[in-house]
Amino acid sequence: MEALERITPHVWQLRFPVGHVYLVALPDGGFAAVDTGLPGSAPAILDALAALGGRPEALRQIVLTHCHMDHMGSAADLVAATGARVLAGALDAPYISGTLPEPPADLPPGERALHERALAGIAAGGVPPLRHTEVDRPLHDGDTLDDWPEPVRVLHVPGHTPGAIALHLPESRLLFPGDAIAADPTGTRALFGPFNVDRATALASFRRLAALDDLDTVCVPHGTPIRCGARAVLAAATPERDWR
Repeated sequence: MEALERITPHVWQLRFPVGHVYLVALPDGGFAAVDTGLPGSAPAILDALAALGGRPEALRQIVLTHCHMDHMGSAADLVAATGARVLAGALDAPYISGTLPEPPADLPPGERALHERALAGIAAGGVPPLRHTEVDRPLHDGDTLDDWPEPVRVLHVPGHTPGAIALHLPESRLLFPGDAIAADPTGTRALFGPFNVDRATALASFRRLAALDDLDTVCVPHGTPIRCGARAVLAAATPERDWR
């Protein structure tokens, strides 16, 4: 099984080489997953769920921060195995369901080689073909998830994809930013997420998240989670200079 690490009393990170998954314990004894990793990741996610004492049907929700395959890649397999409902940003729902083709990233020169290496690494890993899945609940800016351990604010943070979302838990001072924010291997430096459909809009979304006052922990999908002092770490970030 991939490494499973407890982040808070209710949140665990399941680390993958590409695209980490977070499991959240719900008050009814079930769990939610934030993102699902690449295609083929479902067995590892179900193993992690079992390690936390949950049978497959305990996975109640899958919240997809956006439509890229390292985030939605195993959603269809998990739905088939667990019956979980899928939640995602409304503007990304057509890409997740396969109704529309995913919009391509607009890559500046500094990101092109990085993007090629990322695709080559995924191809070399023998990743299965992507399967699409329906979105049961499209999410919009200002929506709340009220069946978590505390109310969760949904933030629309476009730019990486048109319908990218972040999840903010003010009471826990915790953020799931999707690919709007990444971090270095030490979890002490915040990075601007690359491979955006609109870099300027993505930068504005980064700044919106960095301006959140009630923030200590950022559960990034790439890099090491920022475990303390996230507000200061984000204030020190220089997203305009990243990947140039």
